[in-house]
Amino acid sequence: MMRFSKLIPPSSLNRGLALLLLVSVTLPASARHKTNVQRSAKLTTEMIRLIDQASGHEKGVLMALQQRTPVVETYIQDYKPDTQLSAVPTEDHYFLGRVDFGKVIEDNRYQEAGSKKAAYKGSVMFVNGLTKAFKIEYVAQGFVQMLLLDANHFDRQHYDFVFVRREFLGDTRTYLFDVTPKPGSGAGRFIGRVWIEDAGGNIVRFSGTYTSRNGREIYYHFDSWRTNVQPGLWLPTAVYAEEHGPATVSDQAGFFRAQTWIWGYSLRQPASTSDNATVKIDAVTDQSESAQDVSPLQASRMWSQQAEQNILDRLFQAGLLAAPSSFDKVLEQVTNNLIVTNNITLAEPVHCRVLLTTPLDSLTIGNTIVLSKGLIDTLPYEEDLASVLAFQLAHLQLGHKIDTAFAFPDNLMFADQATIRRVPLHHSDAENQAAARKALEILENSPYKEKLANAGLYYKMLVARAKFLPSLMQPQLGDSLFTSTTDDQVWMSALVTRAPKLDMGNVRQIAALPLGSHLRVDSWNDTVEQLNSRPVAVLSPSDKMPFELTPVFFRLRPYGQAAPIPVSTGAASPGDSTSK
Repeated sequence: MMRFSKLIPPSSLNRGLALLLLVSVTLPASARHKTNVQRSAKLTTEMIRLIDQASGHEKGVLMALQQRTPVVETYIQDYKPDTQLSAVPTEDHYFLGRVDFGKVIEDNRYQEAGSKKAAYKGSVMFVNGLTKAFKIEYVAQGFVQMLLLDANHFDRQHYDFVFVRREFLGDTRTYLFDVTPKPGSGAGRFIGRVWIEDAGGNIVRFSGTYTSRNGREIYYHFDSWRTNVQPGLWLPTAVYAEEHGPATVSDQAGFFRAQTWIWGYSLRQPASTSDNATVKIDAVTDQSESAQDVSPLQASRMWSQQAEQNILDRLFQAGLLAAPSSFDKVLEQVTNNLIVTNNITLAEPVHCRVLLTTPLDSLTIGNTIVLSKGLIDTLPYEEDLASVLAFQLAHLQLGHKIDTAFAFPDNLMFADQATIRRVPLHHSDAENQAAARKALEILENSPYKEKLANAGLYYKMLVARAKFLPSLMQPQLGDSLFTSTTDDQVWMSALVTRAPKLDMGNVRQIAALPLGSHLRVDSWNDTVEQLNSRPVAVLSPSDKMPFELTPVFFRLRPYGQAAPIPVSTGAASPGDSTSK
């Protein structure tokens, strides 16, 4: 069975090997010793051809984006310096919306109008609140530019190009250029570095910032990545931004980190921006045997199944739910471990799906358990995953049913941006209390019963970071991991009492992982795949980064190339990960 990988303590790898892995991770063996580090002032004919190709492709990317309405998610964390951990998060912000590039980036928020998120207004002003502590002003055009670079004028007439070297980004061979605007070419131009793949002349990555138009505008620095979503088409997939504030005499500068993810390129454009937009809901196929009549109990269950399928379809059409993928089977295997060892009998098999959003979220939709990508990413061990699944499995065993009003398709005919507030899928406090008690019983009779201290440590870390990361802790659709009355108590508090003392200075104690640790999203078809990443040695407390944002690095591969098989390292034992 595929298991979660773990961070390796320093006793398992020496520093030299860890550094070697860090340096070589993006370069295949055939290229690691062939990198040309000499900067060339004179461009060759091949380089000029690639630059001209890239200029033409940028216009093609703009045209492709104008025909799409993908989902855009931006998550920001503000940080302050810390003597032990280097830096710790102090505040966070979250934005989610469908973006209509054909209307010059118009943000149709999922959140209800009047919520605190609506304070950031404008035409995709996701970037407005990136760091209010530093009083940096962001303009709407900046968001467009960090996806497109300079769609209209990225050419040799407006920019100077200096060849740096040839470089592999995963399986994609690129030419790397330093780019600066020509004098007199106008303000607001990109300045930084671009990676152009040599097979087709497409820009696959660019990193830098923009020049000021009038001396008052300040642009943040960013690193923008694209992926090969269709033959010959590379579209924006992720952007990492980071900016440091001004240092003071008494303290170092604070800073922020931000990740923007784009997916759902194949989503249909919403028919309307109103809550009453018509959306086609596919009918559920009757799988019963035609020779048999349906009993009242069967009819009741089939009605619930119809509501379940309608909601799953609606969430997928809105770009919130991942398409079925092989990773669903990983979640289902852990769930079946709990079911089999507890002799749980349910009317229908349990299925699992992944919610594509970052906030920590878990829910049940009929007999389908759904966990958010952000939640899955931060779980270090299989027993942590089992504890989250056990909580939702307990809801199923206790008969906490779905709202069957959604069996009527017209109750789901509304605009995509209204999905979150129009489809409430969380349970009541009483149901969550009962589920927490039942989940503990399930875990006590499971293969994970000897490792529940690890799960308790995860929840203890949650409590420690909750007041600093409220946007991350707030689910979009389902159940919070916290009780509704306080942000310092989780529903699975019985596991917290079993955990050892939280010790941030202990590099062997991994309570929670950074965001992005397990899954990667295909931005075209909305499937998820497990990362094929090597275990990395934790050399200092600052390497642990629980629930934190990090820079983005992709192993780029050509369209149609199969993903590598994920490394299976086995689940960690308590002795491997917790202090005694």
